[in-house]
Amino acid sequence: MKTVPGPTGHVVVVGAGLAGLACALHLLGAGRSVVVVERESGPGGRAGRAETGGYLLDTGPTVLTMPHLADEAFAAVGDSLAARVELLPLDPAYRAVFADSSRLDVHTDGEAMEAEVRRFAGAAEAAGYRRLRTWLERLYRAQMRRFIDTNFDSPFQLLHPDLARLAALGGFGRLDRKIGSFLSDERLRRVFSFQSLYAGVPPARALAAYAVIAYMDTVAGVWFPRGGMHALPAAMAASAERAGAQFHWSSEVTRLEHVGGRVRAVHLAQGVRIPCDAVVLTPDLPVVHRLLGRVPRRPVRLRHSPSAVVLHAGTDRTWPDLAHHTISFGGAWERTFDELTRTGTLMSDPSLLITRPTTHDPALAPPGRHLHYVLAPCPNTDTGPSATAWQTLGPRYRDSLAAELERRGLHGFTDSIEHEVLVTPADWAAQGHGAGSPFSVSHTFAQTGPFRPRNLVRHLDNVVLAGCGTTPGVGVPTVLISGKLAAARITGVPSAARTTSTRPAPPTAAAAHPAARRTVAGRPPTP
Repeated sequence: MKTVPGPTGHVVVVGAGLAGLACALHLLGAGRSVVVVERESGPGGRAGRAETGGYLLDTGPTVLTMPHLADEAFAAVGDSLAARVELLPLDPAYRAVFADSSRLDVHTDGEAMEAEVRRFAGAAEAAGYRRLRTWLERLYRAQMRRFIDTNFDSPFQLLHPDLARLAALGGFGRLDRKIGSFLSDERLRRVFSFQSLYAGVPPARALAAYAVIAYMDTVAGVWFPRGGMHALPAAMAASAERAGAQFHWSSEVTRLEHVGGRVRAVHLAQGVRIPCDAVVLTPDLPVVHRLLGRVPRRPVRLRHSPSAVVLHAGTDRTWPDLAHHTISFGGAWERTFDELTRTGTLMSDPSLLITRPTTHDPALAPPGRHLHYVLAPCPNTDTGPSATAWQTLGPRYRDSLAAELERRGLHGFTDSIEHEVLVTPADWAAQGHGAGSPFSVSHTFAQTGPFRPRNLVRHLDNVVLAGCGTTPGVGVPTVLISGKLAAARITGVPSAARTTSTRPAPPTAAAAHPAARRTVAGRPPTP
């Protein structure tokens, strides 16, 4: 594994999102001095927090899987996830509602899910689900260490027995066909393949290897942090500060001072100069390229994932058929993905994610009120309407979404809204996200693994990247890994040496992790 040469004692991490915070914790645990610079007034990045009318909104992801990856970061400094965050397991992980009004609760317990599939679609499909679950577990074990939790220096690293195992599992076929080999019910196939949209590729074109995301969602388990998703980065920042990190909030990085192929200091808008031995950049790629002063040359231009419109609605009522996470599928499927990724038009028959965080934490809303988060995938600004067009399109699309929710059974939704926040690709673009997409660069074959933008910078030998635009990719679990991989580039400690198992540990076991009993500067872990 290539590492940053020369001194690495003092590191500046730009960005206090999940990737930057994970990186900071792993660096601190390896004895580095760390300064974290964040343009916002607090931690979180995409996993930020907003407030309106007494409602507390998660501005980014709402689904937490693989919490043991966050615990690894806490454990690096002798802390633990369990000591910092109360995690509530979600059962069902999702509720899927289809255009024919049928409903399926997605359980991560195998026996419970087998029984639900039997009720929903019969014994043959239940048996198919059992085979699918076994395949997903084998797929995850084949990929985690060798292809996800690893720093790539060359495509030749793929030439390993694990590659043959992945091929034998059918990982290089098409996702929809592979899922279809286990399940014949079209509705069930959607439940185990819609996750490829996270990677920016339709199921018909995605590699079957991306079913590993379905493993995380439907087998490993889904959790909700009390206090909302923002509770995780807030706890990570507190843990890093306690371990000695210095934070500069509301601080925009304007320039990297470099001499002789090394960055010597980071300059802030306030006129502050922070000397460093190494720097980790976690913003989205357009911001990173601006700071570096160049865009790396690639044979093919980078392609971005679809974007999303998000409506945060604080309401005076709720609807009992909603679970914590409800996926409301439209009747269309292949046409929907074609609209999102090829024609660039808004979904004519949308599939929506509706999250109600007040299901498990009523304190996120005023007494007697409820919070609903409605996510509608949409084309990014390279494929679909421009950021400028969304300035006028946004309010009209918001009205159509509200009307669609009412047609699907959320009667009185529009009149129930007391406070709302609408987020469109124009807002994502204003935050510096490429092509107005919060999901960054898509996971096509040419943008995956060793072919994804590298986390080392060719012309500056002490700059490392982290975040969803680099390896391993998009999603909460993968950005946590990206922070660990970036730290390993600086410390020289391979990630495999710090990963005890490819099997996720339950959050209740976090405090028992051997590293969680270590002390930092002689102090025991404290909440």
